[in-house]
Amino acid sequence: MDLNKAQKMVKIVEIMTRRGGIRATELVDRFDLDARTLRRYLSDIREMGTPIIDEGRGDERVLSIESSWRRTGVSLTLAEVLSLHFGRTLFNFLDGTSFAEDLEGAIERLQPAISRAHADLAKQLDTKFIAVPEPRKTWTETSSDIVDEVVTALVYNNPVDCRYRAIKGVEKAVLLYPYTLATYRQGLYMFALDVSANVVKTYAVERFSHMKRQRGERFVAPHGWEPRAHIADAFGIIAGSPEQVTVAFSERVSGYIRERTWHPTQTFRTLSDGRLELKMRVGLSVELRTWICGFGLDAQVLAPQSLIGEISKTLRAAAEQYQ
Repeated sequence: MDLNKAQKMVKIVEIMTRRGGIRATELVDRFDLDARTLRRYLSDIREMGTPIIDEGRGDERVLSIESSWRRTGVSLTLAEVLSLHFGRTLFNFLDGTSFAEDLEGAIERLQPAISRAHADLAKQLDTKFIAVPEPRKTWTETSSDIVDEVVTALVYNNPVDCRYRAIKGVEKAVLLYPYTLATYRQGLYMFALDVSANVVKTYAVERFSHMKRQRGERFVAPHGWEPRAHIADAFGIIAGSPEQVTVAFSERVSGYIRERTWHPTQTFRTLSDGRLELKMRVGLSVELRTWICGFGLDAQVLAPQSLIGEISKTLRAAAEQYQ
């Protein structure tokens, strides 16, 4: 199997931690590198704080990791094994990306840390713990490379030159400062500054058709940048100007509505006709409108007036398709 850059770097570090290290020529041959690429990989590994020992010259050059940095043996408890496995199932939506491959590699390397008493139990976990899949994004080989670029740019604060396709299909070039990578409803999203517009926006990672980080450049994130504050008013992942929203739900779905936290600002009260009133201060986004429309006759928007008009127009248009 061909390895991407992140996987190669993990393997290189793993090999260099072994007693005696490895010859540079062996790394070049094993991972199909040239001298320049090897220098770049070693530079990136050093930037992550890994102390590399570089001794000798030419064919006698040996690379290793300082012994004080090497990990000591670990042992996993049963609870840790269960948590590790279940946590992996929650990230099935990343299958096809380097994230999933790297996670599988990390779990594989932890296998020796599982005690013999727990090893047999661990083999049965796939029948005891599952994550029921939701509709998820489709990742291509290009997407996986882009995820690698996103992660590396985030770590080193590199600006990225991109081509991004909007939801309507229009693609354009954009220069971004990536601040945060987030997961939401089986997808990966990036909060990044659109440099030309000077606005922090939310980008769906699978919609990037091209991304290249500016290796020699660095940006400085705003002091006190907090991604949760960026989406504090969002009904999901898309930020927007908040308004007071009031929706009445029928008794048929009121139990379902009450048992979930839809937004941190939500409040409930029972109306005189028995319906449940939900109030929250959120941005008026496509996510919010889609959610309300999904309840059909069981939901009625009471405020604001602009949202009432949008929902009414959408439902009327939908009903006309069935006349």
